[in-house]
Amino acid sequence: MRFFSLVFVNLRRHRLRALIGVAGIGFGVAAMLTILAIVTGAIGMFERILSSDSHYLVFERNVSDLFFSSVTDEQVADLRARPEVAAANPMLFGIVSAPGHPVITCFGIGRDDPRLAKAEWRHGKADDFGATDDGIFLGLRAAEFLGASAGEEIEIGRGTFRVAGIFKLENGFEDGGVFLPLAAAQAFFHRKGVASVVAVKLKDQSTGKQFKTAVETAHPGLIALENREFSQNYNSFRILHFTAWAVGLCAFCLGGLGVANTMLLSVFSRIREIAVLRVCGFSERQVAGLILGEAAAIAAAGLVLGFALGLALLVVLEHTPQFHGYVQATIQPAIVLGIIATALVTAVAGAIYPARFAARIQPAEALRYE
Repeated sequence: MRFFSLVFVNLRRHRLRALIGVAGIGFGVAAMLTILAIVTGAIGMFERILSSDSHYLVFERNVSDLFFSSVTDEQVADLRARPEVAAANPMLFGIVSAPGHPVITCFGIGRDDPRLAKAEWRHGKADDFGATDDGIFLGLRAAEFLGASAGEEIEIGRGTFRVAGIFKLENGFEDGGVFLPLAAAQAFFHRKGVASVVAVKLKDQSTGKQFKTAVETAHPGLIALENREFSQNYNSFRILHFTAWAVGLCAFCLGGLGVANTMLLSVFSRIREIAVLRVCGFSERQVAGLILGEAAAIAAAGLVLGFALGLALLVVLEHTPQFHGYVQATIQPAIVLGIIATALVTAVAGAIYPARFAARIQPAEALRYE
């Protein structure tokens, strides 16, 4: 018990250095938590867009991004005609702009798309979708940041559209997006006769492998993936995950260097004190344990600080109007455990050299140290 109390006594005696170490770890934790939560949330939202009431996703093989995928109307018709298929809903993705808003996601969908029936309609109704050639439909968040109301004309890209309906969707990407009937979106993006992806619902999910084989045999340029399989293998998702972890680990490395610097300065300033401990009976292992214990305490305090800062930042970002509702942070248990493990390993690794240096101090020489 006295050993652990000595750890906290030493930290209190060197408050400023300890706080610097805590801040380094804390900022690393906050950065990693924020980036991973945002990326995971964004991936989750995109997955829910694609997996809405479907079992399989069909898109062009070997494309770097679904925005560049092309599935022709003839291929969609062939999918719908297959005996295993209950429904096949094509969707075309695009990016549009409006005055003051350079990037807005646009979705081209059919009148029978299930998300229209599930939406909470604020103006208009699902039957209105595609009833007029110049009608555009807005997610509630999109209507708010565009300052648009039902019946009003708004500029989208090179065209002018009348707001034919406004509906609320749980998914942030969709709620902050604009919707066009598929044919109108194809004309707008000069992609006549193609969709980006087709969400397929099967009559019997056990026929999935049979469906996948049949589609890829009949259309070698297409690939059919189960929703879970798509999430695990989609290149953009993997790149986002890798980038998020890489940035977070870089932040932790800086935090680890801060801890190493803090502990090394602490050791140098306490050489005579450590010598007295050795004379009083402290072994090399106990001295090293003292330094490592201080580093672990700094890491624990940094974790508390980092999680508090990260959670506060996520709340602010989720309620920032400029993000158009696209930020829906998701904090998974694996992320929390990974951050905790990384923080502790980083802090302790940063204290290994100072601990070894302290353990090797010879009492007789150290007592003469100035």
